[in-house]
Amino acid sequence: MKKIILAPNPLRDIGLTHTDNIRCRLEAKGITPLVLPLDYVSEERSEPIGKELKALTEELGNARLLIALGGDGTILHLARIAAPYRVPILTVNLGRKGFMAELEPEDTDEIARVAAEDMPQLEERMMIDVTVNRDGATVYQGFALNDAVVKGVARLVDFAVFGDGDLISRFSGDGVVVCTPTGSTAYSMASGGPIIEPTAQSITVTPICAHALRAKSFVLAPERVVTVQSTLAHGKQGFLSVDGGSLPLEDQDEVRVTRSRYITRLVKAAGRSFYQMVNEKLGES
Repeated sequence: MKKIILAPNPLRDIGLTHTDNIRCRLEAKGITPLVLPLDYVSEERSEPIGKELKALTEELGNARLLIALGGDGTILHLARIAAPYRVPILTVNLGRKGFMAELEPEDTDEIARVAAEDMPQLEERMMIDVTVNRDGATVYQGFALNDAVVKGVARLVDFAVFGDGDLISRFSGDGVVVCTPTGSTAYSMASGGPIIEPTAQSITVTPICAHALRAKSFVLAPERVVTVQSTLAHGKQGFLSVDGGSLPLEDQDEVRVTRSRYITRLVKAAGRSFYQMVNEKLGES
């Protein structure tokens, strides 16, 4: 029989209080979940670590539902871990805005109801593959649910952005966000990019603090190959962030973003539309 996994972030759920409440409610329904905390090195939460992560990956192959308790960062980490196994994720918000979370920790009855369903309602979210090419060799490969961000450190950097080899934009600025529709409510939105319905299929390119009026956001077809090249001469430094993880870049590195074969399957449980959720999170009535 396939398992239900509770994966809390202990830095958000102190003492696993919310996790225990949910576990007890599930057990009252005759469901015995497997509790596997997602431990991190530090508050920065750059990457999950330890035997708990190893146990999680081993158990996902025989899981029918993963319940994620944490902020958006926790959900992003779990999405990357769960995507190869196609395990649906029910998201419980222990963060602040929680754009990705469906439920709150006090919604224990709703969590138990969904966990008891054999076929809950799902939303499929597009993901992106990210590679870094340096001097003709691939030095990084990864994938993400939210975004890939190329940034300079402390100083303006020159960027060139291409779509299928054609120049989209060339500008000096702080960086570039290449995001999925799910990631449109994260760094891209904060940088002036559009909000896109998360079940849409597209890749959005948004400049960060560009020193050029012509540098605007572009919403591209999902089949596009987006390449970002940064000029880091004269002692400038840059880095790539893929859903939060960080990699230092060198001059003329090419960051290549394409649609991934992986998808994230999120359980739809709250009964709110995307528009209601955005308005609530942004403080509108």
